[in-house]
Amino acid sequence: MTTTLVLGGTRSGKSRYAQTLLPEQSGVTFIAPGPVPSGDDPEWAARVQRHRRDRPDGWATVESADVVRTILYARGPVLLDCLGAWVTSLIDDAKLWDDHTAALDLVDQRAAELAALWSQAPYDSVAVTNEVGMSLVPTTPAGRLFTDALGRVNVTISRVSDQVHLVVAGRLVNLTDAPPIPVPGG
Repeated sequence: MTTTLVLGGTRSGKSRYAQTLLPEQSGVTFIAPGPVPSGDDPEWAARVQRHRRDRPDGWATVESADVVRTILYARGPVLLDCLGAWVTSLIDDAKLWDDHTAALDLVDQRAAELAALWSQAPYDSVAVTNEVGMSLVPTTPAGRLFTDALGRVNVTISRVSDQVHLVVAGRLVNLTDAPPIPVPGG
């Protein structure tokens, strides 16, 4: 089976593209690890609703930050959208936005658990993530923590994925055959 990581910026088309990688598959488990919409953020609620409408009818949606457990219980292909929302949920749930070191330790541990499972997936699996490394360095501590954490997760999952694709401005760049660079300490 094939594992694929799809990276891209906001509104790049990465989620739409990721869905095409499992087009004929029924029984897909769609994992949405981000915050469940509440009444205080109508823009987020509208975005989540649009994503729900865009999914094929035969797909099961699981809204949970417990990504590893959800993948373990899936009985078929998996689409995880997205790793950025997962990282946010991990840091939010642990209330670690003010502790950069502890947050990165937690995210690294969870990413290693996900990578171990991802590399052994018995069915086609696709993960979507934001490519945050092509932007300016954020001016807030929370923004820097998020980009650091997600950048590390992206490297970890990329290293164990069979395919890696980058979506930029609605265009696909296949990174699968690009050699990984050495990572300090790894």
